[in-house]
Amino acid sequence: MLPRIIRRSSRALGPVACTALLLIGGTELSASPEGAATETFFDDFSYGSVGELEAHGWTARTKTGWPGIENAAWRKEDVSFQADPSNPGNRILRMTSSTDGTPPHTFQTQICQQRKFKEGTYAARIHFSDGPSQGPSGDVVVESCYTYSTVDIPKNPNYSECDFEYLPTAGWGQKGPALFITTWGTADPLPDGTGDNVHNAFPGAQGGWHVLVLQVAGGHVRYYFDGKLMADHAGRFYPREVMSLNFNLWFTQEGVGSSRLPRSYHEEIDWVYFEKDSVLSPDMVAQRVRALRSAGTSWQDSVESMGLPCPCNN
Repeated sequence: MLPRIIRRSSRALGPVACTALLLIGGTELSASPEGAATETFFDDFSYGSVGELEAHGWTARTKTGWPGIENAAWRKEDVSFQADPSNPGNRILRMTSSTDGTPPHTFQTQICQQRKFKEGTYAARIHFSDGPSQGPSGDVVVESCYTYSTVDIPKNPNYSECDFEYLPTAGWGQKGPALFITTWGTADPLPDGTGDNVHNAFPGAQGGWHVLVLQVAGGHVRYYFDGKLMADHAGRFYPREVMSLNFNLWFTQEGVGSSRLPRSYHEEIDWVYFEKDSVLSPDMVAQRVRALRSAGTSWQDSVESMGLPCPCNN
């Protein structure tokens, strides 16, 4: 399958070539050199409309339902594209979610790429917010980047999910802001009622731009945050199903604030990258992205579609 590529004006960055051999769980796995026939996905969200986004395999969610506040709406019109104030000529995707504390006036946002990803390296550059862009604070809001296998949740033994989630106020046992990293075994609770997952929580405010890297290879799921290895999950939590690549911004049912004044929150995405069956360090990911942007490539997709339903509206 030949890659589909969109190019834009060139940036002042030279070509990059790199090869590496990484050790994951005692097994050597090679990262393919640049130019090799690997399946890759890259998007730097240089769009002017949601329609252009969806033409490249994304779905902006409109269907009501889990997660978040019951009966809240998910709105595609709250996905927008903004000029990057720190990088002239660059554009970023912005998700805006808002509430006044009541379900009829709660609007959440989610975008999903096709369900066609499994082993390899995932990466994204994301801006987390520490509070609302307007209005009073106090809500438990979840800002996320995650992979997800299926909407057929009940009793699916092969359910697979890998999460980066930032809660800027509190929630899930934390009294202040925290980054949660979670890998799921199934979506069903264990006999004691707890979630069937392994997770790490890292307290502290994380507002601002960050690069997230997820390696799924050799029986291990490794999570990097700004180049630092944060978690290594393995065993029965290793993904077994093909997954979609998703971002969402939502309010927890239990943590919505008591105020009835309107408030809104932002999560922003600069770019996302995936390379199938390759294990890339954070530095190698940065080199790949710089090379694509240097070549004027704003979107590239050579990952074969599997025709599986996208989780956003199913």
